[in-house]
Amino acid sequence: MTKSIFAPASASATPILCVDSTTWPKHRSALSKAAQDWCDVHGFAAEPNRHLIIPSSRGGVEQVLFGLALGDGLDSFAIGGLARSLPRGVYALAPSPLLSDVICSDMALAWALSSYRFTTYKKAKDDMPRLCLPRGCDGVRLSSMAEAIAFARDLINTPANDMSPSALERAATAVARRFKATCRSIRGERLLKAGFPLIHAVGRAAQEEPRLIDMVWGPAHAPKVTLVGKGVCFDTGGLDIKPSSAMLLMKKDMAGAATALALAQMIMAARLPVRLRVLLPIVENAVSASSFRPGDVYPSRKGLSVEIGNTDAEGRLILADALTLADEDKPDLLCDFATLTGAARVALGPDLPPFFTHDEALAQAIVAHGQKTHDPVWRLPLWAPYLSMLDSKIAATNNVSSGPFAGSITAALFLSRFVNQKTSWVHFDIYGWSPSQRAGRPEGGDPQTARLMFDLIAERYAQAKPSRRRRA
Repeated sequence: MTKSIFAPASASATPILCVDSTTWPKHRSALSKAAQDWCDVHGFAAEPNRHLIIPSSRGGVEQVLFGLALGDGLDSFAIGGLARSLPRGVYALAPSPLLSDVICSDMALAWALSSYRFTTYKKAKDDMPRLCLPRGCDGVRLSSMAEAIAFARDLINTPANDMSPSALERAATAVARRFKATCRSIRGERLLKAGFPLIHAVGRAAQEEPRLIDMVWGPAHAPKVTLVGKGVCFDTGGLDIKPSSAMLLMKKDMAGAATALALAQMIMAARLPVRLRVLLPIVENAVSASSFRPGDVYPSRKGLSVEIGNTDAEGRLILADALTLADEDKPDLLCDFATLTGAARVALGPDLPPFFTHDEALAQAIVAHGQKTHDPVWRLPLWAPYLSMLDSKIAATNNVSSGPFAGSITAALFLSRFVNQKTSWVHFDIYGWSPSQRAGRPEGGDPQTARLMFDLIAERYAQAKPSRRRRA
């Protein structure tokens, strides 16, 4: 994808001139009289995020003007919208004191992310404009990030008839092969023998077997980073079946697994000095004679019995077994990604995923890196008093709360019971989907939080030394 977007530096590239309200008068005076009149006719005054194409005398594009906000109001991702609004051609950011290397890098990434198209079933014209990488940008890193995000978007956008559990497994193993990671899969009845009864219970009704993917990469003694991604390839709701309107986007219920794979791909491509582990519980929550039922009680890998209050709360069940396995390895950082609750969307909408962690320093870092990378999140509390909402009269816990309140929090609290609180753990309740077209975020599948966590992990472990402490 990125090879056809970024272009080598070229003197013939059409310049994109970024201006704000303070610099615009000087730039305007340097334009030809015809160009000044053109700007006046179109009312261009360097308003934030507005652009204007100035035509050449031959009918082409002489230059593009793009308005920037002043100071802290600058949205360096906004320029990504030009990747879908400019005519085909090669463009370059004109040198400007308004643009630092960091801002230029953000703009280039936003351009690449905005250029994504899902063309598996409907081919698109090759008419996307290309951007010359600005000086000071790490083209390899930007291309790697854009490629990983596009890969995840393709996975999420692919409908369930082609993105079945076996197809998602093949995608994961392809990533493992590419980066020479080890990868094993535990499927079907072997899940019971290996100690993953909840994954088996959720996925056993489907035509394709449930499975757990376990990928490992990196030096054995490096700091351990473990990623867990919810891989529900389609969610009918099980016997607590969803209404048809609620099933329309359920192909995206594996967005957590896609996000984990995108992040893993970035980590491995950058060769970060970590011991990376990726755990993907992959199922389809289907309806058949062997479906798990409301009121059933199942054991978990942790040893806690779980009463099923609702079969449509299946994601937390498969994550529980996977998080328990991850926790047994005592990772330095444990992250899980899941399209887990509608309550999260009610609280914060589709663009702002909530996250949960007991680690105050990690929480502060996540917020900071979310702002830095234009990958925003919002912290919600692991409010311990709400644990009682998950009480069961016949089991250690129920998988859903006893009332309509705090659905995202109680889901996170359920997961927390399967993680040692001494572990640096974070849970992201992502939406995994952009409902509308925005700069850097095309409509469709969206591996939210992958970029922010890559930036955080890269910074945290850039100078990491091999860990010498004993591991279980």
